[in-house]
Amino acid sequence: MLPWTALGLALSLRLALARSGAERGPPASAPRGDLMFLLDSSASVSHYEFSRVREFVGQLVAPLPLDTGALRASLVHVGSRPYTEFSFGQHSSGKAAQDAVLASAQRMGDTHTGLALAYAKEQLFAEAAGARPGVPKVLVWVTDGGSSDPVGPPMQELKDLGVTVFIVSTGRGNFLELSAAASAPAEKHLHFVDVDDLHIILQELTGSILDAMRPQQLHATEITSSGFRLAWPPLLTADAGYYVLELVPSAQPGAARRQQLPGNATDWTWAGLDPDTDYDAALVPESNVHLLRPQHLRVRTRPGEAGPRVGGPESGAAPVPTQPAALPAPEEAGPERIVISHARPRSLRVSWAPALGAAAALGYHVQFGPLEGGAAQRVEVPAGRNCTTLQGLAPGTAYLVTVTAAFRSGRESALSAKACTPDGPRPRPRPVPRAPTLGAASREP
Repeated sequence: MLPWTALGLALSLRLALARSGAERGPPASAPRGDLMFLLDSSASVSHYEFSRVREFVGQLVAPLPLDTGALRASLVHVGSRPYTEFSFGQHSSGKAAQDAVLASAQRMGDTHTGLALAYAKEQLFAEAAGARPGVPKVLVWVTDGGSSDPVGPPMQELKDLGVTVFIVSTGRGNFLELSAAASAPAEKHLHFVDVDDLHIILQELTGSILDAMRPQQLHATEITSSGFRLAWPPLLTADAGYYVLELVPSAQPGAARRQQLPGNATDWTWAGLDPDTDYDAALVPESNVHLLRPQHLRVRTRPGEAGPRVGGPESGAAPVPTQPAALPAPEEAGPERIVISHARPRSLRVSWAPALGAAAALGYHVQFGPLEGGAAQRVEVPAGRNCTTLQGLAPGTAYLVTVTAAFRSGRESALSAKACTPDGPRPRPRPVPRAPTLGAASREP
């Protein structure tokens, strides 16, 4: 009887372990998708900065499990014209890709980032150019913060294709513009760090990239002013469960929309949405086999385009007298340059130069906080002044300082720079009291 009892216990234990594994669900899937590194290789970057950034990109790509059929990587340089160092699928290991990154040369020329982004969309990420449909797509843009051409429109087109955008800025550039260019939330996808401190964000950024390339991730594509398409990899089968999709305007939690889909569905298009609005989407897999976690995503619809003109003169109507064309209003441009001076362990002075010929600002506000994280502070500066002293700082600390100009139209324009406080003076050692010496009168003969 004992052998049969032992066998029964072993079978029961095995079934229990299998059941517990099923309840936990399948293991996390391997990363899959297309990852592109966009490296500022123009003349605005010094040779030293380029070498440090190149080393950083090599450290990012080295541990990635690259495979020509699963996770692929490419490297594109920003210069006068975009240059592809290596394309998707060219390297089948992280070590080979790292060697190619470290062997790359600086291209020099102008900083035409917008042109490089348009090139990436047409030549690398578009399905018409051979991009794989239905896989995650990630862009990592490493920049000194400046560009000679507009970045916003081509970056938005990439995000509309479903590309997740990470930005690493080496401490200069327009904080507001870079925040808008990065994927939301900006605190997860935008990093300001000095070229000598890039190692600080290496582990965090590597993990974020791998998380963005997990196939189980819900993502949005074909974003318009009135809708978008949600897509996800197959998590269920037709006979193993169903999906529940939920869509809620972020500002109206009570106006939820729901849709139930069969288990073999992998996409759904929401239509009839409001333009320029944040929506919180949720995908809830209801499985008969595994316990699968819901997936969440925030998507912002594009701004609505201006409609046709209403009330214009009809055919045959009397012509309307034309007025002389008004002179163009001065451009509402923010500061052109930030200067850090009088740096002390607990204070420093910030000065800025307004753009020549720009409209007069109603005032400025200066926001500053430690680069490694912490609470940010804000100082208001009235119009007519272009400097202020920041107080209460920590010694030996790097800060990100953003100067924002506010205009009568309600528009704001900003510029950011890095500032460092020196180490404070070392405390002087307390003198050790000497033992009293006996005078000659008290000595014994």
